[in-house]
Amino acid sequence: MLEKINQPNDIKKIKPEDYRLLAKEIRRFLLRHVSKTGGHVASNLGIVELTMALHLVLDFPKDQLIFDVGHQSYVHKILTGRKAGFKTLRQFHGMSGFPKRKESPCDAFHSGHSSMSLSAALGMAAARDVHHTDETIVAVIGDGALSGGMAYEALNNMARLREEKKNMIIVLNDNKMSIAENVGGMSAYLNKARTQKEYVEFKGNVEQSLAKIPGVGDRLVKALKKSKDSIKQLFVPGMMFEDMGITYVGPIDGHDIPQMVDIFERAKQLDEPIIIHVVTKKGKGYLPAEKNPAKFHGISPFSLKTGEVLGQDQRPTNTKIFANTLIEEARKDQKIMAVTAAMPDGTGLQDFAKEFPERFYDVGIEEEHAVTFCAGMASRGLKPVFAVYSTFLQRGFDQILHDTAIGNYPVLFALDRSGLVGADGETHQGIFDIPYLSMIPNVAVLAPANGRELKEMIRYVLKHPKGPTAIKYSRGAADTLYEDSFEEIRWGKGQILKEGKDAVILSVGNMLPEAVKAMEILEKQGYEVGLVNPRFLKPMDYELLDQIAKDSSLVVTLEEGVLNGGYGSMVTQYLVQKGYEGKIRSIGINDQFVEHGSIKELRKMLKLDGESIAASMKQWMEK
Repeated sequence: MLEKINQPNDIKKIKPEDYRLLAKEIRRFLLRHVSKTGGHVASNLGIVELTMALHLVLDFPKDQLIFDVGHQSYVHKILTGRKAGFKTLRQFHGMSGFPKRKESPCDAFHSGHSSMSLSAALGMAAARDVHHTDETIVAVIGDGALSGGMAYEALNNMARLREEKKNMIIVLNDNKMSIAENVGGMSAYLNKARTQKEYVEFKGNVEQSLAKIPGVGDRLVKALKKSKDSIKQLFVPGMMFEDMGITYVGPIDGHDIPQMVDIFERAKQLDEPIIIHVVTKKGKGYLPAEKNPAKFHGISPFSLKTGEVLGQDQRPTNTKIFANTLIEEARKDQKIMAVTAAMPDGTGLQDFAKEFPERFYDVGIEEEHAVTFCAGMASRGLKPVFAVYSTFLQRGFDQILHDTAIGNYPVLFALDRSGLVGADGETHQGIFDIPYLSMIPNVAVLAPANGRELKEMIRYVLKHPKGPTAIKYSRGAADTLYEDSFEEIRWGKGQILKEGKDAVILSVGNMLPEAVKAMEILEKQGYEVGLVNPRFLKPMDYELLDQIAKDSSLVVTLEEGVLNGGYGSMVTQYLVQKGYEGKIRSIGINDQFVEHGSIKELRKMLKLDGESIAASMKQWMEK
């Protein structure tokens, strides 16, 4: 069946009796390709039938389908003629693992972070109505993403669509619940009734007619609504949505294509917003993913037979070092609390949760809440640690500034995936944390150069809390370079690893291996190059900078982050103001978003590899 799908809307040629076979072939296709490239497995296996049903009802690229987060768009890509692209999925210059408008007109909106789809869809619906066009707008959002505050802001704003008699469809993809037969049967009956246009019009007309009765109309309407709501409470799980002015349908089986097609077709005819609650199973069709969906959320290349990751680095990861250190310290200090935003596995906190369940909080996809929640705990003498990916902490910027920094509350932000993350691309690269954190008063920013330093920094900050502090570390195996040269952590102090009269490199955190490569290349060419591990990006070690300025004619800062507002700009500002007469150069990422690819490929493209660094420095020293 899959060979018949070569362009958008080809699925409409497939006979209903062949839907199951097509779904099976899609799952085989996904597993065969993603096992080689890595990617998001569990979510896409779970959404096969749902995506098929949407494509059977919608007309692409005219209709607009927005995937929240976007990592579950693989099936959509298959059905819109991009099968060949899966050979290069998440590879450098290859097909993205997320929707990309530049990749296909069938990708209505780029995405990568959660809880955004409803706002985007509402904006698209507004544009549709301004342009007087008739496309159908559909947003697919997961039960986890629906917990995000932004989603509720959109739902609150969506009531106007009912008033204006405008359509928009929300598909709530719920992969955490099951449907009992009795509930499913009752809901099927109610769903059919509630999506009848006549019913919707009747419901509105009755209320309008009663309201016109002099003296008693308003009371009758209120009485009707009260009795109606009491009945609804027994059978309709979506009362919250109904109260917000959004028709609720569900729950329905997200693997029953005919049922979904019927509901979606009916939903298109309504002149109001509707939310369709669909229940799916993560990892469906592949037993390892069904048993452990968290492992297969985002996974590197793996064995189809065993489900195990191939070629896994045996060195401890920064994530593991952080997690183990936190547990060790928590055993000694009962004030230490751990917080995550729906990422206990990704941030390494699953073991902490098992050992200290009463001191572990998974707040869901609610980064803004998580920050202020931690600030509240810190204000009462606790030591909260918020483990979060760098790219996701961006969502809590306002809360860091207003709720945490102004009060100078000692919250520890453990910034995982800081720097380039590779295959997830633009939305996930952790390259903005230095500018957005260092600009806030009272916030300290630390960058460990190796695994041992990461461990000692965590210990130091938890023992000597001074205010909001971020420790940023990269994805993957921890470096071991210069671990033997470790010096005790002192607040605001960096470390000179090697002295050199021709130039000195101030290497931020995970860039140390590339700095060492560059230094070794230049030394073979006769240059004496010094090496500094800043450790503290903020507060900066001004004494160290003064010393460097005296001893070197070229100061080079090196960071795996954007240059605008980055560490290099702060160093340059200080040295220029101090009257430094030598050369200052900053190596980092220019004003751009960084595509997906391996770390090695991206560093080479951005000229952040050892060879490129050495070449740039040689030019600067010779001028």
